[in-house]
Amino acid sequence: MGNSETFGVQKGHGKEIVEWLNEQSKKQNNKLEARLYDYEISTKNFGDFEMFSWMGDVQIARKMIIKASKKFKIKVIEGGYKPKDKIFKMKKLDFAKVKKGDKTIGQLEFAVSRFGNGQWEIQDEERH
Repeated sequence: MGNSETFGVQKGHGKEIVEWLNEQSKKQNNKLEARLYDYEISTKNFGDFEMFSWMGDVQIARKMIIKASKKFKIKVIEGGYKPKDKIFKMKKLDFAKVKKGDKTIGQLEFAVSRFGNGQWEIQDEERH
């Protein structure tokens, strides 16, 4: 059972998409639960996103967020990509892809302090 807080949907679609994701996972008997957590990320290249967290299987989460992007014709952030190096740093890092349907249009690097209850912040972004 995995989870991630670095998934997001284009601003203005958060509630609709999270409800759709939960409804679809129930219909398909998938163990996935998504929740908005009232946090927004602003990017220079891709616009604003409402972030959500989920619990369940990462492969199911990724497939479903791409389906949502296609169905609702919106941009999404598909997070949960960890850095390959195992160096201890003061910040936790997470990487995400910005997608529109099947197409990856960019990448984001998130960082958050290892100490305290900080929110994920964008450290770097790149267009494709």
